[in-house]
Amino acid sequence: MIHGFLLRYSSHTNPFVLEKYKETKKLMWALKEYHDIHKILDVRTVYKLNNIIKHGDIKNLIMLEEALHEKKIAQIADEISENKDIKMVLIAGPSSSGKTTFAQRLGLQLKIDGLKPVTISVDNYFVERSETPRDENGDYDFENIEAIDLELFNKHLTDLLNGKTIECPEFDFASGTKRYKGKTMHLNEDEILVIEGIHCLNDRLTSQIEKQYKYKIYISDLTVLNLDRLNRISTTDTRLIRRIVRDYQFRNYSAACTLGTWSKVNKGERKNIFPYQEDANKIFNTSLIYELAALKNVVLPLLEKIPEDKKEHAEAVRLINLLKYFEPVPSEYIPANSLLREFLGDGYFEY
Repeated sequence: MIHGFLLRYSSHTNPFVLEKYKETKKLMWALKEYHDIHKILDVRTVYKLNNIIKHGDIKNLIMLEEALHEKKIAQIADEISENKDIKMVLIAGPSSSGKTTFAQRLGLQLKIDGLKPVTISVDNYFVERSETPRDENGDYDFENIEAIDLELFNKHLTDLLNGKTIECPEFDFASGTKRYKGKTMHLNEDEILVIEGIHCLNDRLTSQIEKQYKYKIYISDLTVLNLDRLNRISTTDTRLIRRIVRDYQFRNYSAACTLGTWSKVNKGERKNIFPYQEDANKIFNTSLIYELAALKNVVLPLLEKIPEDKKEHAEAVRLINLLKYFEPVPSEYIPANSLLREFLGDGYFEY
């Protein structure tokens, strides 16, 4: 028996058109799983989270959240290692999902299971600059799957799975060409390929590799925290706040710069990532129920610096008003192996 009903609404980018409904059973299951867990923990609203912070119990909640992540990552690694057919793990997700930290933490769990992860970078397989597709504005479209040398990439993957040694290209972005500098790769019996990129769930990227050899993982920050019982917090807003912090910490970008390019980032996600999320073998939710409270101290001053005459000011004010509901969590409470360290810095992993 089905309970409840589905309420749908248009997007802010196209408010007068309701897009065709596409069922997302795997994504909904991932959300429900986290919703049920936090229902048991009794922390589903900002009010509940703030009470935990005020009463000094936030460290315990942080440990529970991080333990949940570690448990889920270990389960994924166990599932991969138990299937001897799997030769490659493909990881994709929208911007600021924590893909880099997830891949490294998964690698640690795979090693515990007796598998050695070997990474191969899709970014080294771009086509020559003269062959790069362009977008509707005439600019190079590096996010287009046609910007990847699919033939060479699949040949190298096939060779590796067949026990051959390949000479790895290194893409020179300045000249727009692949260069070969003598680096080779060979896949041993106890090694497994781990590939991360925006097209990893799209079978065109690995079209020459049979399905049984591939294990696809979709990861995203699917927050289940609500402002109150009627108003949810957007998962996209949470990723945007993560990205503002990361861009400032590691790329020297202002909050205004990040906000100005966010719509283009979303456009690429809707085209290259979201349509393939249900094709994943596993969906991993990288959200942490306390993360906005932890990111607040860094991101709030950055947003407040955006002047009123900037077109990004209105969006900054909207995010400021959201963050003001949260009691802050000191960054030193966040473990060094946490996914949040990918954005805050001072973590164990290299980025």
